[in-house]
Amino acid sequence: MDIIDNIADDAELNELDDYAPDMTVDGKDLWEHYHFVADKSQSLLRIDKFLVTRIANTSRNRIQQAAEAQCILVNGKAVKSNYRVKPFDEISIVMDRPRYDNEIIPEDIPLDIVYEDDQLLVVNKPAGLVVHPGHGNYSGTLVNALAYHFKDNPDYDVNDPRMGLVHRIDKDTSGLLVIAKTPHAKTHLGKQFFDKSTKRQYVAVVWGEMENEQGRIEGNIGRSLKDRLQMTVFPEGDMGKHAVTHYVTLENLCHVAVVRCQLETGRTHQIRVHMKYIGHPLFSDARYGGDKILRGTTSSKYSQFIQNCFNICPRQALHAKTLGFVHPVTGKQMDFDSEIPADMVKLIEKWRDYANTYGK
Repeated sequence: MDIIDNIADDAELNELDDYAPDMTVDGKDLWEHYHFVADKSQSLLRIDKFLVTRIANTSRNRIQQAAEAQCILVNGKAVKSNYRVKPFDEISIVMDRPRYDNEIIPEDIPLDIVYEDDQLLVVNKPAGLVVHPGHGNYSGTLVNALAYHFKDNPDYDVNDPRMGLVHRIDKDTSGLLVIAKTPHAKTHLGKQFFDKSTKRQYVAVVWGEMENEQGRIEGNIGRSLKDRLQMTVFPEGDMGKHAVTHYVTLENLCHVAVVRCQLETGRTHQIRVHMKYIGHPLFSDARYGGDKILRGTTSSKYSQFIQNCFNICPRQALHAKTLGFVHPVTGKQMDFDSEIPADMVKLIEKWRDYANTYGK
């Protein structure tokens, strides 16, 4: 397999967004695809020559592309392809995604394209669509759909880390994503995400009425020490990564609330974890306990009402509604807005009716 074509397998995690990155370099989450340690007798040798003899079915040109994309680290720092390997150097091939174990097959999966030009593509992802192939999801993903969409574009290689998805959202979160069609676009857009200059707002339905009209949630987010399928907040110490979420209460509806969340940082499951941290798990979020009755009465009638709500929206009630960034070529501000999907609209309407009937 090619150096750019692999992705790490993990039988316990079926969504790419749930994979824990192996490391963070300059604020970027990275997954290690290969790891080598030069032995004590290693003579000075260009790293592209060093790697081409150790990675099957690849070429120096492909390795040089990886170096250009800052995917080759020596002792934790990115190097160019002319770097000379020394004894005991630790060499990692890293990417901004886990390894693909299978070839990405183009699949004719409908894409809700909000905008497209020669540099980028903005899509509105439906809930239930996995972003990247991974264990248990080798097909039917957004990447497979992109491979089909770009199948006649010779300049777009779905396996090339220098282009493609700039950021991700969870499988069961709906909303806007931007895809870079050129290396320049990905570098430019990636820097905006790193610099926190993009504009991203989400709408969520959470358990419990909010006491404040607006607020700021700050707390490092990292993988839970008790359950590796969950992320958690580490309020003190050096564990996890710095994370900040701002929220505005849009509606209080008796036992739930509709909130707008704005990301200052972009950590795995950030809104889901931060809202649980302040006592307001997302409605119907099975991973973080929102799929149980957390507010309200114990009556059978109310229990049936909640079950009907879960049936209407059988996933975390979260939608990436807006996305804003500066165009990588024109320099113009690009702002996009998407409609709240039907399942969340029906859920909010049902709670509105309940609040109007029983909340007075």
